[in-house]
Order: sequence, then C-alpha cells, then structure tokens
Amino acid sequence: MGKAIAVANQKGGVGKTTTSINLSSALATKNKKVLVIDTDPQGNTTSGFGVDKNNLNNTIYELFLGECSIEECIIKNVIEGVSLIPSNVNLAATEIELIGVDKKEFILKNEVDWVKDQYDYIIIDCPPSLNLLTINSMTTADSVLVPIQCEYYALEGLSQLIHTVNLVKERLNPKLDMEGIVFTMYDSRTNLSLQVVENVKSHLNQNIYKTLIPRNIRLAEAPSYGMPINIYDPKSAGAEAYMMLAEEIINK
Repeated sequence: MGKAIAVANQKGGVGKTTTSINLSSALATKNKKVLVIDTDPQGNTTSGFGVDKNNLNNTIYELFLGECSIEECIIKNVIEGVSLIPSNVNLAATEIELIGVDKKEFILKNEVDWVKDQYDYIIIDCPPSLNLLTINSMTTADSVLVPIQCEYYALEGLSQLIHTVNLVKERLNPKLDMEGIVFTMYDSRTNLSLQVVENVKSHLNQNIYKTLIPRNIRLAEAPSYGMPINIYDPKSAGAEAYMMLAEEIINK
C-alpha cells in the first residue's frame, strides 16, 4: 500500500513544487514507484517534469468532475519510476464547479484508492492556499510534509496550517499525521538561516528533517528544462540534498 504525502504550505514560494518534483525523483532513484499528483492550477509540477500542460485532454480537473477515470489521466513514467496526474489552469474553476456536490472533500481520495497499492509513494503538490483542493489532498494523504523557507516570516501562517491539518484529522481523515518540516532555501553563509531553523525548532513540537535544502542556482534552473535536479545536475548540492531527504523519509 503506497504512502501518500501531501506537500503543503499556504504560503507561496517556499519550495513546495521544487520539493514535490525532486523528492519524487530521488525516491524513484532509490527503486521506489512514485505517483505525483499536481493539485495546483499553476501546473508547475506538471511542466517541471517536461509535460506540456496546455495540451492535455485528461488532467486532475477532468478527474474531479468525473469526466475521466484515474487510469485515464495518469501519465506513466514521465521519468523512470515516476508517473504523474497533471494539472493546468482549468483546475482553478473546480471550487465553483463542485458547489453542491456531496462529499466533495473526498473526491480525490476515492479516486486514488483505486491505484494506491500500485505505488510505494504518492506525492501530492498542494496549491498555495487552504482551499478545497488542499482539503482533498489532505483527506487523500497519510501525512503532510511542510516546506519552510529560511526567512524572517517563516513561522507566520504555520500555526494556521497546523490548525487546518488538525481540523482535517478531527473531522475528515483521522489517520492524517504531520510528516514533518523541511527547511528550504537555506543559506549557510547567513546568520538569518541559522536563526530561523533554531527559532522554528524551539517553537514547534514537530518532526524536523535534518536535511536542509540549500539555496542553489542549479535547483532553480532545472524546472525550465523540464527535469528534476538529479537528472539535470546530479552532482549539485540541491540534488544531493533531495537524495538525503528521500533517504530520511524512507527510513522514517
């Protein structure tokens, strides 16, 4: 049975998509079968795997509306070992389209249940908001991984996210856990990055991953080539960091 991890933080630009793409690819390198689900209407995870998001017949949007089966919208082996449920801008209309639909918080879960045992890991990239798409991701997931940028406002909004996770756990998905927190855009040359890490550790009673994802130019370039970092530049600091994070998640 695959473990489903939602990568969530309602703040934008903290490294959710970067983490979803590169963690999935790193897990695949370690002989794990991975399904990535892009639930963000921006579709950056989709294009980060080199898929043209604007020329797709079946995406997660059609899946939500019941216009295709989950098998029909999975793109197999976008890279070796990683399959993808893609997304594009159409997904932005989901909330409105589903007004009045019964049990709409469980649409994604009910679909993913059909294929869950075909994968070791299911990584769900959430949009930067706490909306119906994020709730669907959390009802589908076994745990929530929270990327936090090493910056002054890191803790802001985090309590709101943890409150949402607890609400979903209480009312919709009793088995939902906090997978943990991973620090992104870490710059070892600045005191600020160190202070943020210490600050979060002292304020939060959560699992915090030892791996720090560095601020890395190769990591920033890779999506424009439609490749995960371990294919684009396997020797870069970013690639090494995501391999270490994958190792930590497997051993947890």
